[in-house]
Amino acid sequence: MADDRERRHTRWLGIAGLSATRLWKRTVRTRSGRLVATIFAVALTIALLLLVTGIALGLAEGGIATQDDADVRITPEDERTLSAVDGVEEPNLGATNERAETISFQDGVEHASPVLAEPVRLETADGESETVLLVGIVPDDEPRTVAGLSTAALEPGDPHYADGSYDGPREGEVVLSRTAAERLDATADDDLTLSSARTDGESPTVSVAAVDEPAGGDAETPVALVHLSELQSTSGAADGELADRILVWGDSESATAAATDAYPDAGIESTGDTNPSSLFDDGLAFATSVLALIVGMAICASFVATTMGMTVNEDRATLAILAAVGFPTHTRLGIVAFSTALTTICGALLGIALGVVGIHVVNAVAGATVASGAVAAMHPLFVPYAIGVALVSGLIAVPYPLAVAARTTILAEVER
Repeated sequence: MADDRERRHTRWLGIAGLSATRLWKRTVRTRSGRLVATIFAVALTIALLLLVTGIALGLAEGGIATQDDADVRITPEDERTLSAVDGVEEPNLGATNERAETISFQDGVEHASPVLAEPVRLETADGESETVLLVGIVPDDEPRTVAGLSTAALEPGDPHYADGSYDGPREGEVVLSRTAAERLDATADDDLTLSSARTDGESPTVSVAAVDEPAGGDAETPVALVHLSELQSTSGAADGELADRILVWGDSESATAAATDAYPDAGIESTGDTNPSSLFDDGLAFATSVLALIVGMAICASFVATTMGMTVNEDRATLAILAAVGFPTHTRLGIVAFSTALTTICGALLGIALGVVGIHVVNAVAGATVASGAVAAMHPLFVPYAIGVALVSGLIAVPYPLAVAARTTILAEVER
């Protein structure tokens, strides 16, 4: 029994070796460019698939509310330690002001700020009004980027918080994105009145400290920055010191350690890491990646089936010779199947290299023109993903060349 398994193993290794040798000779030593064209077609398909998936992943991780230059993000993950505003919104982090201050004092940490994003209506003295995504942060002496906007125009600190009493003086400042300013027809030093669904009759006034061009993210979304505690008071998040996330700047390892100590059950994300699971959290990004996968597999399988079928048809004489010297039908079909699989794998490997280059080129072009950073992301899982897609495409394509090979007979080739 063991000898039979060993013989079968040796036989299939031989078939694989023969398939690889034939494929190499047909690619290098013959004038036919069909196999080369097949490999390049698979490579281009895989490269485009990786490029679109990389852009989708960048889209999923680059929403306007998370467009920042922080080194570590703390996000809600475990409902046991998190609270929700009025019980109807997604979970928020609790006690954020106090814990962010604790994180800021840790060695290796430059600054930590909670971030709260709320849709708030802003109105000018002339009656112009617009619903803006208001983002509350605690600025410091260093200019930071939060929600794509610079914090440089905001006064450092958050005096309204007043150690949790929320009765300190308001800075009353707001930094508007270019889109928000245009829709409100507002400029620097203009006064705006803000209101929220939870304002309870209070309508604070803020002054436009600056109008900033968003760095990356969605330039069409009207967004603005204010001091955190002032937004918490307006939105009802002061009770519990709630925020959507906490951003930490500094040494990545030190910031991660401090964040883990402060929120051991929350999600701790280093911004240098790319998480492919974020594709599933963004509907547009997920739909884009799935569509790219379906189209890529369809094109790849169609091209491989057509070209390999034509190649096998040209190679009928060789298959007839193999049959004449004693190669059984399943062995000949195995050679065709291995050749198809090797062709798609070679194309996938080349496609991975082209895809990586393409992502770097897109990021370079975007960075030099319309974005401040990368618009497409790369992840090591893209490598097995690309190879898997190529193999599945080859599996879908292989029945046609197998059918052509199965119809090849010695008698038919002799008569030709």
